[in-house]
Amino acid sequence: MKLSNPKVFIPVVLILIFLGYVFWPSTVKDNALVAKVKYGAFRSEVVSTGELVAENSREIKGPDGLQRFRIYDIKIDHIIDEGTYVKKGDYIATLDKSELTNRINDTELDLEKAESQYTQIKLDTALSLRDARDNIRNLQMQEEQKKLILEQSKYEPPATIKQAKIDVENAERSTIQAIENYKLKKKQAIAKMREAQSNLQKSKNNLQNLLDIQAKFSITAPDEGMLIYRRSWEGTKIKTGSQISTWDPVVATLPDLSVLLSKTFINEVEISRVRNGQLVDISLDAFPDAKLKGEVVEVANMGEKRRNDDSKVFEVVIKITEADSTYRPGMTTSNVIITDQRDSALLVPIEAVFGDDEKSWVYLSGASKRTEVKTGPANDIDVVVLAGLNEGEEVLLNEPAGGREMKLQELE
Repeated sequence: MKLSNPKVFIPVVLILIFLGYVFWPSTVKDNALVAKVKYGAFRSEVVSTGELVAENSREIKGPDGLQRFRIYDIKIDHIIDEGTYVKKGDYIATLDKSELTNRINDTELDLEKAESQYTQIKLDTALSLRDARDNIRNLQMQEEQKKLILEQSKYEPPATIKQAKIDVENAERSTIQAIENYKLKKKQAIAKMREAQSNLQKSKNNLQNLLDIQAKFSITAPDEGMLIYRRSWEGTKIKTGSQISTWDPVVATLPDLSVLLSKTFINEVEISRVRNGQLVDISLDAFPDAKLKGEVVEVANMGEKRRNDDSKVFEVVIKITEADSTYRPGMTTSNVIITDQRDSALLVPIEAVFGDDEKSWVYLSGASKRTEVKTGPANDIDVVVLAGLNEGEEVLLNEPAGGREMKLQELE
């Protein structure tokens, strides 16, 4: 038989081959997507980026107590470069004194007013008490005169004598009243003077406190060490031009470089695999050849949201077992947390394991059933098989058509 048009025949053949490949998968295709169950070394990891911090550090603080003077934030006018090695007493930073200077000026005005009030009350008190004493002396003299008249009236008629006695009694009563009033005035004067003196002393103390605080706006090192900038709650470094809160006036820190930590954040999907005591392989971006060892020492119980990230993360603290004076806080670390490691385990590729909320299974090559398996930890490549498979068996890496409807061969 001779084909009349070979050019039409060739495309038709190609289409038939394509349809056969799609609707009638060949055994060769299935056999190409299989893998053998085998024993091998297994390691599961969680990889993250962290930052070096010192386990212990001494804080360099600005002055305390500024809230009393309604100062709640201070700007750093200047701070020395991060990483500078300082000795005790060396200059660290200068804080902006403008707001404090305003408070000092206001307090000086209050002090002048208190001094003026104290002087005025002192003068008023002296004049008032002097007038009261003069009044008592005048009344006492009048009393003496009345008594003299009474004494001279003994030869006068009885009515005159009686009137003289009444005048003496009135004079005595007026003198006693004046003396009592003087005592009250004196107590009042003492109270006013004490209040004025207290206000004056308070203004003096406030001014002295402000002057003492002003001297602390030039900050020096409390100890010897390497200066490291502190990070704000937003994660930015506090440096020249930054604002610090007077509730937490830490300007910088002097870390103890003998024990370093790596602080990292693990996303909520992987945090369940991380726990205390796990070993960590650590490398430093600044020293690519450095290979450090560490151990997870703290895993946060509560997640938090980071800036520009909607998912929650959990803080993990890793203690570095090797100390080196060349490493610095703030350096970026690459952390490989070893969540599971086995010298020998029965493994299958992760693509070969299927399942639902209750069970897991595989498809053995050439079998017409699903085979239930019990799995252990997994990494990005393999899954540890605890039961259901034997070494050397072949499993499919893709789920066959109608696989979910196949009978499940359950574990004994």
